Amino acid sequence: MNADTIHSSMRAILDAESAAVAAIPVTDDYVRAVELIVGHTHSLRGKLVTSGMGKAGQIAMNIATTFCSTGTPAVYLHPSEAQHGDLGVLAPDDVLLLISNSGKTREILELVDLAEGLYAGLPVIVITGAPDSPLAQRADAVLPTGAAPEVCTLGLTPTTSTTVMTVIGDVLVVNVMREIGFTRQEYAKRHHGGYLGTAARGEV
Repeated sequence: MNADTIHSSMRAILDAESAAVAAIPVTDDYVRAVELIVGHTHSLRGKLVTSGMGKAGQIAMNIATTFCSTGTPAVYLHPSEAQHGDLGVLAPDDVLLLISNSGKTREILELVDLAEGLYAGLPVIVITGAPDSPLAQRADAVLPTGAAPEVCTLGLTPTTSTTVMTVIGDVLVVNVMREIGFTRQEYAKRHHGGYLGTAARGEV
């Protein structure tokens, strides 16, 4: 493969993923999602519990760690491990953020059942490419990805979808930060090492 082919492919992928991000539906459920997260993690002192299977799970884990670093308690719960005791991480005032591109992921649907059986009424926020899916129908807030085609040459590998999921997570994080008035000083308290810590403290 020559350089021109790589460059052409790169431009096509960048254009496709940029278009997918720009086409993310902006809905009132974002307001509801932010209200649920702030209410449960900062007013009720619960936490955000994220989950997803496969590649979506990796995005869910990243979202949880980003929330933690910006002042909102969050943990990632593996949906399969939840069935073997890890469900115990849930508490009555938590809020769930579940990610499934199809909205049909068996393990995630089962997690909703398990959570409901443990603490009835836990609110559920869903990021999905299928806003009419079984998972979306059980959500308090649905954040659609827009279901853009994957840039994978097979049209199968999670590529565009995971990019969009990440961006939606960023939208939630930034807006929660604004709602709670998260400051550089608070950021520094959570970052004691590395460049970000020194930058937050004004040492660089």
